[in-house]
Amino acid sequence: MNPLLKNILISLGILLVLSFFVSTVNLQEKAAKQVSLGEVMTDIQKDKVKTVDVNGDQLQVTLKDGSKLTARKEPTVDFTTVAKNFGVPPEKLTAIIGTVKDNSTTVFWFNTVLPLVLPIVLIGGFIWLTFRQVQGQNNRAMSFGQVMPKEAEPASKKKPVTFKDIAGAAEAKEELQEIVEFLKSPKRFTDLGAKIPKGALLVGPPGTGKTLLAKAIAGEADVPFYNISGSEFVEMFVGVGASRVRDLFRRAKKTAPSIVFIDEIDAVGHQRGAGLGGGHDEREQTLNQILVEMDGFDTDTHVIVIAATNRPDVLDPALLRPGRFDRRVTIDLPDIGEREAILKVHAVDKPLDKDVNLRRLAERTPGFSGADLANMLNEAAILTARGNRKTVTMEDCILAMEKVLLGPERKSKVMTEHEKHITAYHEAGHAVVAHFLPIADPVQKISIISRGRAGGFTLKTPTEDKNYHTFPEFMADLAVMLAGQLAEQQIFHEVSTGASSDLQQATRLARQIVTRFGMSKLGPRTFGEREEMIFLGREIHEQRDYSEKTAQEIDKEMDRLLAEAHATAAKILEHQHAALEKIAKELLVKETIERDAFETLLGPKPAVPAAS
Repeated sequence: MNPLLKNILISLGILLVLSFFVSTVNLQEKAAKQVSLGEVMTDIQKDKVKTVDVNGDQLQVTLKDGSKLTARKEPTVDFTTVAKNFGVPPEKLTAIIGTVKDNSTTVFWFNTVLPLVLPIVLIGGFIWLTFRQVQGQNNRAMSFGQVMPKEAEPASKKKPVTFKDIAGAAEAKEELQEIVEFLKSPKRFTDLGAKIPKGALLVGPPGTGKTLLAKAIAGEADVPFYNISGSEFVEMFVGVGASRVRDLFRRAKKTAPSIVFIDEIDAVGHQRGAGLGGGHDEREQTLNQILVEMDGFDTDTHVIVIAATNRPDVLDPALLRPGRFDRRVTIDLPDIGEREAILKVHAVDKPLDKDVNLRRLAERTPGFSGADLANMLNEAAILTARGNRKTVTMEDCILAMEKVLLGPERKSKVMTEHEKHITAYHEAGHAVVAHFLPIADPVQKISIISRGRAGGFTLKTPTEDKNYHTFPEFMADLAVMLAGQLAEQQIFHEVSTGASSDLQQATRLARQIVTRFGMSKLGPRTFGEREEMIFLGREIHEQRDYSEKTAQEIDKEMDRLLAEAHATAAKILEHQHAALEKIAKELLVKETIERDAFETLLGPKPAVPAAS
């Protein structure tokens, strides 16, 4: 609500309450009949009066018949003297006089002064509140260029975040441990002439724990921690971001040693010269001020700047040079051992059943970040609560993993029997080719239950994490991708639109094999440079460094690779037609087949032949 409107409503409320109080008193007075003082004295003389209550200059008379009268006398003369002047005998007064209150001063203030003073006080209070509100607006306008970072004092926390609370990222923690040691004992480094890095840039995919690592540095070093996002510097007015940068660093220097953490620094750290506003672009002005502040750090300032981004390729080179962000700490997606450790951390407060195998979950979640793993266990706990169970089972964890990976089950999507048969043979085709290609990843699960945008899915994961991929592995992946449509064609002699995603992925992989990995007859080179341009939206632009003739050769190589993979998949499906039928019929009955049941039906996966 507008503060000015709020003040007006408060003033009106007070006025209404006082008006109600005054009107109530006046109504009580008007309830009795107003008569002259002489009439009261006449009634006293005729013995009609039962009692007379004197309240200042007010006479409240109760007659013997029960009726009530009111009259006024002189404020300065008491009632006995007035009655004596009217010739009323004193013995009659003694019998009828009730209570006597001398509040003439109060009545005078209430009836005479208050009606005059109250409006003046209310108007004066309203003017004071208005001026106070205007002054507050001016103060906020003057502090427009100040920043309000989220400040955390690890020493005052009950349980500060430390490196022990973070599973995995061993190399990153070792690299950042030096910053902790400097903040604890900087003299040990400065005595040897060593200059501690002014800034550290945490680079990694979303959800890998960059913000958590920054908080752990503050928790380990027990220093003030200023947390702010890069977008909080940017406003519609040029110069505000630069002012907020100055204010942030001024606060950090006052509480040094301290840590300034700028999350998503790419919001203001884009390469200069690429904006629409040239040198007057607000982001460029903010970035310039960050560069100036980091250059202005003295050797004894003891302020460490830590920034996080998942887009280091768009940052300005001046931001990454030595003397600013000297160190780039890369945080990769966790491997299988780190995923298991992360799952153990997030499973501490969850009652897991005895059948839950975190190692198997780690094996089935390649490519998951720490945030994905945390979300998976949280979804498993939610599924357990919805089922009114007390412990989280392995089935809950697997269903949660599929929900995070593919989306929730689409129970409302009803397929016809024909569509169900097509889906079953399609997924069986993927699974059979993946199983009988020794170099392909083993099948973990097959399902014809719709999830997300997929009508069904075949989940295959490697037995161990891979950092490099070979040409035979890529060709096996292409064959598995094309096997679904091939199975449809062999069984129904027609194809459906269900293979559109498979074809899109296969085409993309074939192009990467030729243009990025140099694994084709065109030789060991790359073709084209892909650049991401931000101009009124996001656009991927490819700079072609090859001729039209080479483009035709690229298309021919892609067609050749896809044709070879297609032939490989077709050959396997022809020889393993019985296996295809077996898996498809099992899917039509059970809808889902796990790895153990799958290998029971088809036997163990063939071993990869030894290299000669």
